[in-house]
Amino acid sequence: MTETLKLDNEIGSAVALDAPRAKMNREALLHLIAELHDQEHAIRQGGGAKAAEAQRAKGRLTVRERLKLLLDKDTELFELGLWAAHGMYAEYGGAPSAGVVTGLGRVSGRLCMIVANDATVKAGAFFPMTAKKVLRAQIIAMENRIPTLYLVDSAGVFLPLQEDVFPDMDDFGRIFRNNAVMSAMGIPQITAIMGMCVAGGAYLPVMTDTVLMTEGSGLFLAGPSLVQAAIGQKTGAEELGGAAMHAEISGTVDFKEPNDHICLARLRSLVEKMGERTAKSEGFRRREFNLHRDAPRFPAEDVYALMNPAPGASNVYDMREVIARIVDRSEFDEYKQEFGRTVLCGYAWIGGHAVGIVANQKTNQRDTVAMGPAAGAMKIEVGGVIYTEGAQKAARFMMDCNQNLVPLIFLHDVNGFMVGKDAEWSGIIRAGAKMVSAVSTSVVPKISVIVGGSFGAGHYAMCGKAYDPRFLFAWPTARYAVMSGASAAATLAEVRAKQLERNGKKLSDAEKTAIHEEIRADYDAQADPRYGAARLWIDAIIDPAKTREVLIAALDTCALNPEVPPFNPGVLQT
Repeated sequence: MTETLKLDNEIGSAVALDAPRAKMNREALLHLIAELHDQEHAIRQGGGAKAAEAQRAKGRLTVRERLKLLLDKDTELFELGLWAAHGMYAEYGGAPSAGVVTGLGRVSGRLCMIVANDATVKAGAFFPMTAKKVLRAQIIAMENRIPTLYLVDSAGVFLPLQEDVFPDMDDFGRIFRNNAVMSAMGIPQITAIMGMCVAGGAYLPVMTDTVLMTEGSGLFLAGPSLVQAAIGQKTGAEELGGAAMHAEISGTVDFKEPNDHICLARLRSLVEKMGERTAKSEGFRRREFNLHRDAPRFPAEDVYALMNPAPGASNVYDMREVIARIVDRSEFDEYKQEFGRTVLCGYAWIGGHAVGIVANQKTNQRDTVAMGPAAGAMKIEVGGVIYTEGAQKAARFMMDCNQNLVPLIFLHDVNGFMVGKDAEWSGIIRAGAKMVSAVSTSVVPKISVIVGGSFGAGHYAMCGKAYDPRFLFAWPTARYAVMSGASAAATLAEVRAKQLERNGKKLSDAEKTAIHEEIRADYDAQADPRYGAARLWIDAIIDPAKTREVLIAALDTCALNPEVPPFNPGVLQT
């Protein structure tokens, strides 16, 4: 007789949804999400209704009209970098979404990276953040081997800011370098020129595999006015670099199309015929996935009750409540559960993808004192802080995931590493270095979600932007800075007050308070996820209840490139 083995690895839930605090958190977070949605709607309007009508008057579609026709029916663009340049370039009238739309979308059934200029924003000109946003899209495409489609409608570099767009290694020219590198990697790239494509920007389409161009568009290194100024030659735009000239004379264009609609239909037809390279290895572990059978046991919307989104709010919650609403069937094989308890590590499935999860535990933990006169007694470890044992556990877990080809998910709500004599004696610097080294040398895909705070070196150890996550997402509750606004304000306000007093100004308590509040407000604004997303430190701000579907989409994307280099952790502090 064979016994059926049943592993009890289901996460339970103790969220008191009817508690006053839970109701308050839910109401506050839903209000913040609604505010973000209104702002996102405004960003998607680009240069506004008047600019959109001017675009249509030229016989061209707006960028989002083009995307609607390009993408498969009943699918949406998984937009990345929507908040790019938010609140920036005010002296030039702003640049909503940096004047370019990027994201992942299905075209003829094929997942593609799409880069599309928005000509309603300064004629699609490249601001500094525009170049960085396109580069970020190319990096994601290269890391995951995603076919890339460019819809070009751009006046080129925004000349008033040319010094910040043109010369550096993460500026405009790097885009064309990446075109060549992506081609060498075997990543298909197709460009549809659907408006102006001038100056240095003219190299982008020609460095991709296939070029489409609509009648009435222009492709030239210098426009008619500049040509006349430079060499005295008078010529019209169509004769100089129109679709007919490039299709019939220069041979630069592969497909000449009469309008946007036909051009997009041709683009879909070409994508439909793309082959796929066969992976040399089986890659990451996957299992058959059923949307209903494998759903988490608890509603995703429950997470709204966990956190107060107000800056500086003290949020104490069990991170397992979040994990239970993200992973398949709410099943989680927790690693070293009784050791280093302020860091959670474990294995799970998300959308049929095997993953390893590293997360910060936000409830205070009782841990055993292992040494000294108090050996065997219990000590309290503060939630959200990484202690020596937690850092050691996380480092070892990450190395195991690399050894076994298991992608890593990081859920941030971290105050930083523990400080003080006891921490130093325990070797916190050595353990922290081990954790940072492990995340640095990891070769499996890494995806980070900033749930709450992500401060100081804790941000680094939890795979912050500098540590090459394939994607980095943030909840509206995220706070992203060297330290919290309260801590920074306390330090900086004292410094400023002493400077003023040294210069002979006697400050009242009210003036000191005003200085403190001013600094805190500025610091909190910079820690807001919208500030980070504007600078592309964050790929997308996501609804907490949609974390699971966002992670599934990201993991599906990572699975397109199952090949990883050999794992070599280098020298680790032991």
